[in-house]
Amino acid sequence: MGAIGAAGAWLIAALVLGIAELVVPGVFLVFLAIAAAVTGVAVFVLPDLPVAAQLAAFAVWSAVTVLIGKRWYRDYPVEGGDPMLNDRSARLVGQVVVVEAALVGGRGRVLVGDGSWPARGEDAAVGTRVTITNVVDGEVLVAPLAPSS
Repeated sequence: MGAIGAAGAWLIAALVLGIAELVVPGVFLVFLAIAAAVTGVAVFVLPDLPVAAQLAAFAVWSAVTVLIGKRWYRDYPVEGGDPMLNDRSARLVGQVVVVEAALVGGRGRVLVGDGSWPARGEDAAVGTRVTITNVVDGEVLVAPLAPSS
């Protein structure tokens, strides 16, 4: 395979890795795509570069781009749109819910969305609206609604 063919193969590999990065979740293949592109340019500039040297260059550039990417994401973290996305309990705090089974002796059940949760809090009759203040061991802690001003 000639130098242009080898360079083209590396550039095609870079393109395939770049497309795969778009399809596969995560941020890793882009660094390998950059390394393949740099290797392709190096092969184009140095047409007599042996295959072993090409593979070594790809390995070195892969390591360099991954380390640069790792540092970049450490210094400039990507902030998600919802910090409580996977913390269902934290998402419940502050919600106003309705007592489903009267809270007697500090225990009962409340309706949270389309489900029923065990609850602890001040005694309250069925139908009373209460606020979730915390979630502990699968039980919601509730408090009476603050009076409207």
